[in-house]
Amino acid sequence: MGPLSSTLTRLYGARGWAVLGAFGFVLFVVFPFLSLAVPEGNPFHVSAYGVTLVGKIMCYAIVAVAMDLVWGYAGILSLGHGLFFALGGYSFGMYLMRQIGRDGQYQADLPDFMVFLDWKALPWQWWNTDQFWWAALLVVLVPGLLAFVFGYFAFRSRVKGVYFSIITQALTFAAMLLFFRNDTGFGGNNGFTDFKRIFGIPITTDGARIVLFVITGAVLIGALLLGRYIVTSRLGRVLSAIRDAEARVMFCGYNTVHYKLFIWTLSAVLCGIAGALYVPQVGIINPSEMSPANSIEIAIWVAVGGRGTLVGPIIGAGLVNGAKSVFTQVFPEYWLYVLGLIFILVTLFLPHGVMGVLDRLRSKPR
Repeated sequence: MGPLSSTLTRLYGARGWAVLGAFGFVLFVVFPFLSLAVPEGNPFHVSAYGVTLVGKIMCYAIVAVAMDLVWGYAGILSLGHGLFFALGGYSFGMYLMRQIGRDGQYQADLPDFMVFLDWKALPWQWWNTDQFWWAALLVVLVPGLLAFVFGYFAFRSRVKGVYFSIITQALTFAAMLLFFRNDTGFGGNNGFTDFKRIFGIPITTDGARIVLFVITGAVLIGALLLGRYIVTSRLGRVLSAIRDAEARVMFCGYNTVHYKLFIWTLSAVLCGIAGALYVPQVGIINPSEMSPANSIEIAIWVAVGGRGTLVGPIIGAGLVNGAKSVFTQVFPEYWLYVLGLIFILVTLFLPHGVMGVLDRLRSKPR
């Protein structure tokens, strides 16, 4: 077997690759065909709302995979991943706002909210944001640098457990309050919206929606394979050892700070990319995405699907957000109660999540 064959075998077996291939076929062939080729009156037609909803859930699934890398494999429970997701969204949202040009309500070179607030020029953080390559760089650098700096001081100070979780939640809440201010140059409580185009192409056309959908699906599969590559490598074994007995790992001569800092920063970058894909599909980004409740919900996705499985968090993100889309339309006032009930039931009766149930069913004799 060559290096490539051995790597592919290490990632997944024949059945796993078959399932992944079927998933890709549905995302890249079936969904675009049902959306673009099947007429609207046909019961098999997938509407623009359906494409947007599934695309949004796939963005959440990328975040769930990122969360599972730090929580499921390294034992680092973060309650601030919503911040990295929002920072990626804001970084790309600035590019989308610049792409509006003079098509805004005030027909000015500045974004509409700046004209309304009587700004005379773009603030320094908006420099070069009309360039796609710079916006893409910000999507990676902003959440990555914040995570690196925060993680360096936290891990070097040996902050862990519930204390680390509380600090990440406090960081997210502080950032949310900062972005709610109008003088920060990020739109205040309204955030960014009314996007028009990407690369000069209208963003609301069916073709553009499908392209964004396909890109999101490809990034989700890429994040899953990257995560699988890491956890099946020597690095992944060290991360699992840190999760189970960090003191013993340190006694064996490993510098656990480096390993934790790497996976923490990588997880933040994945969240930023997910946020950048989320914004053009949903059409809005505001400080509410940084709400501590959103970060807690991310942890619930991972718990529902099953920690330390990578595939489980994807399933959990789909199940929870699918239920959320239904309840917020039928019984919006009861959704938070349902979410809390789901978390309690999973904690008490499904400690290994949905994947744990599937594993038990597979292990039963015929």
